[in-house]
Amino acid sequence: MIKCGRPRKGEEFLSRNRLLDTALKLFLEYGYGNLSLETIARDARVSMRTIYSQFGGKAGLFGAVIKRCSDPFVTVLSEESAMEGRPEEALVSFARQFLHSITRPDAVRIRTILIGESLHFPDLALQFYEQGPQRTLAYLAQFFARQQQAGYFAALDPHVLADQFLSALRSEHFQKLQLGLELTPDEVEIDAWARQTTSLFLYGCLTDRPHARNN
Repeated sequence: MIKCGRPRKGEEFLSRNRLLDTALKLFLEYGYGNLSLETIARDARVSMRTIYSQFGGKAGLFGAVIKRCSDPFVTVLSEESAMEGRPEEALVSFARQFLHSITRPDAVRIRTILIGESLHFPDLALQFYEQGPQRTLAYLAQFFARQQQAGYFAALDPHVLADQFLSALRSEHFQKLQLGLELTPDEVEIDAWARQTTSLFLYGCLTDRPHARNN
């Protein structure tokens, strides 16, 4: 029998994590439209009231799953760590975490589910975008804005810089992965992908630069 009383703080944290773990597993197994909240609540051993009070429903629960998946690469650009040293290393660290997260089989599967079902469930698409891409874009734009204040970047719209960097990371390689045409990259491949993309973004790919011709 599921207990409906208010859990203690530590138990509440464990219960939330168990719920998110269970929801992710079930979304991957059944998709979105074919999965009921009753099934999630039963398997996670929580009440329906808990799901509605914490997440507002199935779309909100899906958004919370996406948010937790994006937390590692969003928090890597915290203001304290990002302002230390060169911005290139902060971007490489972000790129590594970002690429590792979006190329894992579960992440690829979740994105496939989203593409297949978002037209029928607009709330699903909104939750995914707000808790995933939009949140990442906003956090990365804040990073670029701080670095502009420190004199590292030209006075361009930081949201444009963030959008261009993320677009560079989501390359043809990622599209082929999404289509099942490539295998999941290992850590060495991800590191090379992150460093090469960051280098191209920061410095461009032209070897014949104006200052080189004048020397």
